[in-house]
Amino acid sequence: MPDSETTLLANTLLPRSEFMQRRSDFAAQMPNNSLAIFSAAQEITRSNDTEFPFCQNKTFYYLTGFNEPDGYLIIQKPADSVATTTLFCREKDALMEIWHGRRIGAEQAKLDYGFDESYPLSELDDIAVAYINNTEQLWSCRAQNKVQNAELETNITRWLNQSQSKERQGVSTPKIHFDCSAIVNEMRLIKSAAELSIMRQVNLISGAAHQRAMEKSDVGVYEYQLEAELLHDFARKGARYAAYGTIVAGGNNANILHYTDNQEKLNNNELVLIDAGGELAGYAADITRTFPVNGKFTSEQKALYQLVLDSQEQAIAAIKPKQTLAALNDLVNEVLTTGLVELGLLTGDLASLITDKACKKYFIHGLGHWLGLDVHDVGDYHVENKRQNRLFESGMVMTIEPGLYIPLDDESVDKKWRGIGIRIEDNILVTEDSFENLTVNAPKSVLEIERIMLGNKDVS
Repeated sequence: MPDSETTLLANTLLPRSEFMQRRSDFAAQMPNNSLAIFSAAQEITRSNDTEFPFCQNKTFYYLTGFNEPDGYLIIQKPADSVATTTLFCREKDALMEIWHGRRIGAEQAKLDYGFDESYPLSELDDIAVAYINNTEQLWSCRAQNKVQNAELETNITRWLNQSQSKERQGVSTPKIHFDCSAIVNEMRLIKSAAELSIMRQVNLISGAAHQRAMEKSDVGVYEYQLEAELLHDFARKGARYAAYGTIVAGGNNANILHYTDNQEKLNNNELVLIDAGGELAGYAADITRTFPVNGKFTSEQKALYQLVLDSQEQAIAAIKPKQTLAALNDLVNEVLTTGLVELGLLTGDLASLITDKACKKYFIHGLGHWLGLDVHDVGDYHVENKRQNRLFESGMVMTIEPGLYIPLDDESVDKKWRGIGIRIEDNILVTEDSFENLTVNAPKSVLEIERIMLGNKDVS
């Protein structure tokens, strides 16, 4: 058997021991005489007989590292012995593998991934029922995907019914069915050293791609052409897929927060907002940069951009353990509101405007979110009175992404401001006493951007 401490699992960049430890840590939180069931994702049809690229259920992946569809993980914790882990996966099938690609198979999966047992899916029903029999608690983890939930719940219902049919023979069935999502989510929220190594890599890959997009930007280029530059750079450096739908929004399109059409031509004297990140070994980067299509900020663009950047940099500088997103939001609110008053986009008593969070007219989304295996990663924010009051801990990774959005049809402001949309987003790790900005190579100062785009010409 390979050494679990050193063996990297295929396509994970993580050692097998990391996944084994996660399963052990989860099992330690299970009560005696309980059973936990997790399902893999299924392949999703794109059209007729073609599928979208497969993306594993992230919780299943977190606990297994196993990246094939249709699998099941069962963690069994008996009343009188240690927990055991069992994987069910697709059988080896020479014909199917010729047509659709290699499968690991149950025997090799047990060896490679460190499960106590592994069986083909054809044996799932019988073994699952046997495990359920005489178990007091049944745990499962609800996926956000409704299709996955439906299949898992259908299977669990069938297994419970089969178990209940033996009650007259003295078999008992679980009286408690518990959604254990919150337990896994808390585990996922604090990143290990190995996870952080991957997240640093995917940030470097993604940051370089953003710089490439700046270099390739020009008047008359289409949004999708910059998207192609990003995806090309992700893939050639190892992040084959984007972590989410790439946003390339020129001009007023930047005022659509999740704009992904990416089909319009970029115009002179407009900004382009790019929100894009690669995915490496399942882990996401989430970076946004906004820059002038022609490489030179107008005075109005520069003023608003610098205001957003100042608010972001002050928020990042304040990150440390025991800080909160609520407090960072207050800080950004004060910086943005003060700046908007100085620029004439907001009017009135400054103190009242800050209290009323008047900048929210133009800063219309949250300041940040957790980041990890999902781009909007799991983990409780401890929201109280609409404020995210969870204390930061070392190992958390989050985005910090203030923005200002002034639609073209906003007649409450001078015409020179209309149609400008700006967001700047970095990925930040909370360290033991401060922070680490993982997004270190994606240019974001006005001077950096203009030098890259103009090649040191006409930069003042």
